[in-house]
Amino acid sequence: MGADILLPAHPPVSESPNAAAVRPGPPAIRADRLEVRYRNRLVWKDATFDIQPGEFVAVIGPNGAGKTTLFRMLLGLHWPSSGGLSVLGAPPHRGNYRIGYVPQRHTLDQETHIACDKLVRLAYPGARWGPGKRWRPLQWGPRLDWRAEREAAEQALEAVGASELSDRSLGALSGGELQRIFLAEALVGNPDMLLLDEPLSNLDLRRSRELVETIHGLVRSRGVTTLLVAHDINPMIQCLNKVIYIANGRVAVGSPADVLTSERLSELYGFHVEVLHDSRGNIVIVGGEDDRGEEGG
Repeated sequence: MGADILLPAHPPVSESPNAAAVRPGPPAIRADRLEVRYRNRLVWKDATFDIQPGEFVAVIGPNGAGKTTLFRMLLGLHWPSSGGLSVLGAPPHRGNYRIGYVPQRHTLDQETHIACDKLVRLAYPGARWGPGKRWRPLQWGPRLDWRAEREAAEQALEAVGASELSDRSLGALSGGELQRIFLAEALVGNPDMLLLDEPLSNLDLRRSRELVETIHGLVRSRGVTTLLVAHDINPMIQCLNKVIYIANGRVAVGSPADVLTSERLSELYGFHVEVLHDSRGNIVIVGGEDDRGEEGG
């Protein structure tokens, strides 16, 4: 059996040609010998890694490996059973306005008639019923606060290429359009970190690549540290600084070229795994738990 911590001897240099430039400063995320349990079941252990400010990171692995659990810890919703974790220089805590979050599932249907800009405005820090649950201080005055909300929502929608959807009803949007609105919702508070839980699910390849390009543009222009859980790493492989691969109770972290190798994944899983590359540079993982290139869930 291989070692539980699968890390290179030195911090890897991004080998993806279009990867975002990493900003100087203390790590945006620091994990030190992190162990995670859920209902007394070990999820993964001995994870030690740093994510630097401004990095674009894919979180991948088979179903049930603990990818969403990682996000819950970063959001202060689940505590590690042992080890240390810091997020943006402090212990994780609930309602962190410096983190924008797009959850895996939204309860929306065709009868949802709220306009897109209204949803985005509700997520603005300080909004009465926004995700941060922070009441507007009365001394600010409603006129000034509403103006700030409106302008922030307009800027967020523009940043994700969805200005034309501002007045549309959520229930009338396609899957790709909805994901842009949810991304704008996460972006409206101008966060330092984005956590995106499977935003590419149920999108075809073209729309997946378009959404990745939008996210990558935000990473590069705003320097926002971004972690994205995905089933298929191929739409974003050329944009990534790092990969967090979770499987078999272990965590491997490094550049895509460092982590996505037959040797590294075989050590991670504890049995032989083959990593193949097609003529277009796409990756296929053979022998993992799913026997698919897009390990996921």
